[in-house]
Amino acid sequence: MSIVIHHNPDCGTSRNVLEIIRAFAEEPVIIEYLKTGWTLGQLQGLFAAAGLTPREALRVSKTPAEELGLTDPAVSDEAILAAMIEHPVLVNRPIVCTPKGVKLCRPSEAVFALLDVAPGATYTKEDGEVITAP
Repeated sequence: MSIVIHHNPDCGTSRNVLEIIRAFAEEPVIIEYLKTGWTLGQLQGLFAAAGLTPREALRVSKTPAEELGLTDPAVSDEAILAAMIEHPVLVNRPIVCTPKGVKLCRPSEAVFALLDVAPGATYTKEDGEVITAP
């Protein structure tokens, strides 16, 4: 199984996760979900594999989530999923799939758990911050 990253190249966290994968593993399959969009089955499968609810995967910052009323606790998972399909930017990123599992990798160092990285290995993010594998 290849490594897959659901990626937004305009997101610093997503760019850092992509570069961590490249540095410690292999060239992943890159899915730019803002271009390809989502299907209901994709979202349900990813969220189930990652142990996330649609609400937990909802990106509120810099999205129309609030204006669409999606931050109201009464909004159903089905309504959130439908909005994510219509507005792909509502899905928080990056979501990474490896043979070790599926995870929403925020913060970027969360990706270490999905890769074979020696404890103590370091990586310098694009902003200069050094992160260490647990």
